[in-house]
Amino acid sequence: MECQSDEPIIEENEDRISRSDELCLNESDNDTNIVTSRLTLRKPHWDDIDAISILANNTAVSKILSRMPYPYTRADVEEFVNKIAKFENGNSVYAITITKTGEFIGCCGIEKKNGQDHTDIGYWLGEPHWGHGYGTEAAHALVDKAFKSDGIESINASCRFGNIASRKVLQKSGFQFFGTGMNFCLAQNDQVPIELYRLERKVWASLKNWREKCETDQTIEK
Repeated sequence: MECQSDEPIIEENEDRISRSDELCLNESDNDTNIVTSRLTLRKPHWDDIDAISILANNTAVSKILSRMPYPYTRADVEEFVNKIAKFENGNSVYAITITKTGEFIGCCGIEKKNGQDHTDIGYWLGEPHWGHGYGTEAAHALVDKAFKSDGIESINASCRFGNIASRKVLQKSGFQFFGTGMNFCLAQNDQVPIELYRLERKVWASLKNWREKCETDQTIEK
């Protein structure tokens, strides 16, 4: 599952720390929502179709994703919503929404393939919402959910070669570069180079413990 940029990098966002440690799981109608400091990740539904159609039908978005065609029609969105409603075996797709307003701003997901001990994550955001660190916040939340919920040992992710913003999101989430490859881009109807990243469970646990210790120390100092 390929990641998309959540921002052209803006200096103030370089030091942004996602509060994914504060995420909580809320059970509602047999679906699990993920709530972070600013976002709610929930199951996409029919009310999102218009927003998805507007945000996804954009070459700036589709050209850096492998599975999103362009143009991205309303019929494509309806097929997408129907498809994800049937996901099983640890596969989940979430609508990314701003908690305060309920506004839909993009999608993210976890894909677990049968017979493998790792899972893949990916995300995309509508162009008007780039530059606010939402992609980083959503990625941190997905990583925590994946490692807390499943018996997996690593998470894989990829981004288009040279996509500095997505690379930064993955690095800030603890992912480490392990190679390059090629992937078919529907929007460009061609193979494109990608960067491959992986986050091991032991690295995630170390980073999480370190973050919690830093926050504890800061509280004591106050």
